[in-house]
Amino acid sequence: MEKTLAAAPEPDEFVDPADGDGPGWPIGPGSADVLEFLTGPRARLSELARVGRIAAEFIRGFRALQFVGPCVTVFGSARFRENHPYYLLAQDMGRRIAGLGLTVMTGGGPGLMEAANRGAREAGGRSIGCNIILPAEQRENPYLDQFVTFRYFFIRKVMLVKYSDSFVVMPGGFGTLDELFEALTLVQTRKISAFPVILMGTAYWSRLIDFIRGTLVRNRTIEAVDLDLLTVTDSPDEAIAAIRRGFELRGPGRRQKRFRVLRERAR
Repeated sequence: MEKTLAAAPEPDEFVDPADGDGPGWPIGPGSADVLEFLTGPRARLSELARVGRIAAEFIRGFRALQFVGPCVTVFGSARFRENHPYYLLAQDMGRRIAGLGLTVMTGGGPGLMEAANRGAREAGGRSIGCNIILPAEQRENPYLDQFVTFRYFFIRKVMLVKYSDSFVVMPGGFGTLDELFEALTLVQTRKISAFPVILMGTAYWSRLIDFIRGTLVRNRTIEAVDLDLLTVTDSPDEAIAAIRRGFELRGPGRRQKRFRVLRERAR
């Protein structure tokens, strides 16, 4: 990989995720129900109604993603422009993943999410977005075949793991780190197995790896072998090889039959 990955990006290589001429996805934290969810106990009937709304959102996600096929989810910042080396790397990964016959899933927004979806589209593959209602970063990218919007982060995170067989983690911020460590926790605790977690961009992630190795391992809050759960690379070839190994270990998933009575149809 070119050494440009280690260089600090120039200011014009970033994009304001809120820019754009399209209608965008819903903007804002969400309904009052979402805002109240983590504010402590509420009236019992209110909590019961919330459980119903959460269940309904799970079902909507299940229906939307039931037939997306085997997926690889690509995470990354919404803030890199298309002239940035990370954008080009994510675009290349999207093309390569689609070349394996796999669906590329992202958060559906701009930046590195757009790059991966764009690469999948250019390769003739399928491109999916899973959105979350937020105050910003709500401009959908134009390379999506299908997207579904969630109100609750935890429901979205379940969907991204449930329908993915690998995570490719590009450089990103808090949201990207959240998904990264969620996946690592699930693999470490064996809630999921044969699930490759790939960090792309060795220069970007180097201090995080140093912290994991020098602090977590040294203090034995994790074991040294846990580092093997991560593939850290600049090489798309190495990343694709890790994805292939994961699929070989997990085996093919079961084909799902469509039922007309449930209005299930090809998209």
